[in-house]
Amino acid sequence: MFVSLLIKGIIVGLLASIPLGPIGVICIQRTINKGRLSGFLSGLGAATADTIFAAIAGFSLTFVISYIEEKQILFQALGGIIVFLLGIKIFLTNPVRQLRRHKRKKNNLVEDYFSVLAVTITNPLAIFLFIALFALLDVVTDNTSWTHSLVTTSGVFIGAVLWWYILTTLVNIFRTKFRLKQLWWINKVSGAAIFTLGAIAILGLVRLLF
Repeated sequence: MFVSLLIKGIIVGLLASIPLGPIGVICIQRTINKGRLSGFLSGLGAATADTIFAAIAGFSLTFVISYIEEKQILFQALGGIIVFLLGIKIFLTNPVRQLRRHKRKKNNLVEDYFSVLAVTITNPLAIFLFIALFALLDVVTDNTSWTHSLVTTSGVFIGAVLWWYILTTLVNIFRTKFRLKQLWWINKVSGAAIFTLGAIAILGLVRLLF
């Protein structure tokens, strides 16, 4: 029973993490510019947030879900603004200076972790994704015990971490093949993509409100 729940949790973690949204772009960009550890810890921040969402869904914390539904617009606005600003920061970053700084001193890995955790946690609507995935795999029912939910949530974390480890490892393999001019373009394209997604989210909310 527990092994089955753990495996289903891992599958949910993978399914929730694989789609490459702005978080995936950030992790790829950091892996290329700052190294695999930076990219992986950024992904670990996303995995932590996803595990929190999965726990809320798995433990059926209805009062939290109700609060999120009430404050949906606020959360979307906050997430859009953070993604927009992060995209601008990446767009304006000079990869040459970043590489020189990386050679002189260690990366701020704690900042890498918490920055992505903050971005991901501002999208609590992802809780409903986990509810849907749990229902799809017949994981959670009204009578599910806390032990079952804990095992499933642990599986989600393992699956998410596994995905970010695989992604950053694959990107890191090809990292040495990039030249400085290519790194410059990667920063511009990834930064533009991220802040565009943030701008679309903000504009969508403005249109909805007015």
